[in-house]
Amino acid sequence: MTAMPIRTRTIERKTRETDISVTVELDGAGSVDVETGVPFLDHMLDALGRHGQLNLRVRCAGDVEIDAHHSVEDVGIVIGMAVRDALGDRAGIARYGHAYAPLDEALARTVIDVSGRPYFVFSGELPEPVIGADFAASLVEEFWRAFATNAGFTMHIDLLRSRNSHHAAEAVFKSAALAIHAATRISRSTMAIPSTKGVLA
Repeated sequence: MTAMPIRTRTIERKTRETDISVTVELDGAGSVDVETGVPFLDHMLDALGRHGQLNLRVRCAGDVEIDAHHSVEDVGIVIGMAVRDALGDRAGIARYGHAYAPLDEALARTVIDVSGRPYFVFSGELPEPVIGADFAASLVEEFWRAFATNAGFTMHIDLLRSRNSHHAAEAVFKSAALAIHAATRISRSTMAIPSTKGVLA
């Protein structure tokens, strides 16, 4: 029997604004070790890893003294790059994934095509502009745009309802985690690339 590929990658990226190292293992058990300097982002990445069943290690040193924007966006970029590279040629994957996730009154839906063609849509507004002490709610969308663009995913996220931005953000991250897990699973019935073109790019 052919051994399943080991789907893990480590990516490092350094700019004048951030210095980031990410390791992603797609076929993990939800082991998460993250330190980004942005506590709410750490909380969301914990949800991403656990519910996506990804082993995820993230280190980020960023210019948080300015604000969290660069760190949040750049972590999304590097996680997306790591997922893209860990997928390899994408042979045998399910390719499509979707999931709903509620958190109390909030409900989010994520639909993914691991297409190799980045496209991102975010629909819905987080009801409060700031989450906790200082996390801008708009950064939820920025993280996922950066992720989808660099992972090469077509990704639609719909925040269907919410009255609390913390609940909304967590529902978004959990629905995305579940959809990513579904879309990146390998089907043991075939190791063909799931595309009429013979390539996902």
